[in-house]
Amino acid sequence: MIGFILAIVGTALFSLKSIFIKLAYIEGLNSDSVLMLRMALALPIYLVILAWLMRYKTRPAILSNRLLNITFLGFIGYYLSSWLDLKGLEMISASLERLTLFTYPFLVAILGALFFKTPLTRKIILALIISYGGLWLVFFQELSVSGEPIFLGTLFVFLAALSFSFYVLFGKKVIHEVGSLWFTSLAMAISSIFVLMHFAIIGDFSTLHITPLAWLWLVLLAIFSTVIPSFMISEAIARIGPAQTGIVGILGPIVTMGLAIYVLNEAFTYWHAIGMTLVISGVALLMFKK
Repeated sequence: MIGFILAIVGTALFSLKSIFIKLAYIEGLNSDSVLMLRMALALPIYLVILAWLMRYKTRPAILSNRLLNITFLGFIGYYLSSWLDLKGLEMISASLERLTLFTYPFLVAILGALFFKTPLTRKIILALIISYGGLWLVFFQELSVSGEPIFLGTLFVFLAALSFSFYVLFGKKVIHEVGSLWFTSLAMAISSIFVLMHFAIIGDFSTLHITPLAWLWLVLLAIFSTVIPSFMISEAIARIGPAQTGIVGILGPIVTMGLAIYVLNEAFTYWHAIGMTLVISGVALLMFKK
């Protein structure tokens, strides 16, 4: 029960991410500055939690042997995936972004077939066709309104989903070996360092202009859509497994699209409704057992 509660609340908080990012863009920030400030605000919290773990908790014996794995997973799962996602959000709606990201379970299934010889069953193939059919409906509906940037934006978000799929596929074992608290604190701290290095190389701190309202969205993004749900989802995976956590994640696109319509005044047509229903139905078919 605790695992399901963590998954539900964590999914709802993660769903706010796209909304906070879009609101920060409205205040004049771009993807690189939002990502840097988000992780700069989150990093001290992860370091405090790491310090607490080192002082009061027994360090897992295998942790030293898994540091390279955790560094790689932090790089692809939170730095690379987040950067691609934020770049995509500059060009597409929060609704299309969330639906595109939501198809990552299919990428996990395909990667599992490639790397671990997991068979692609007829159910997986049918679910994939249904979900991506729905995604195409929403994509072409937005393309007819917004034009060519939709192509590049959707590609960025799809690559973010692919990067996150590698994280899910290879992270499950490490989470169980070292524990969700140790894993999440280390992976997020490492990814935050990658983000700060990225901005130090290509960004310019002197040109940053952050309005008070932008600070509000960034603080909410860092705490309520980064730190808190990252621990909740990792602990949910440890308690109830990735499949059950993924089923609860079906709530995510519904929450995001509802908030995008209400807060951001994004368009919502019959085609959006049909597309969202198909995407969610396909993932549900993949997740639920008989």
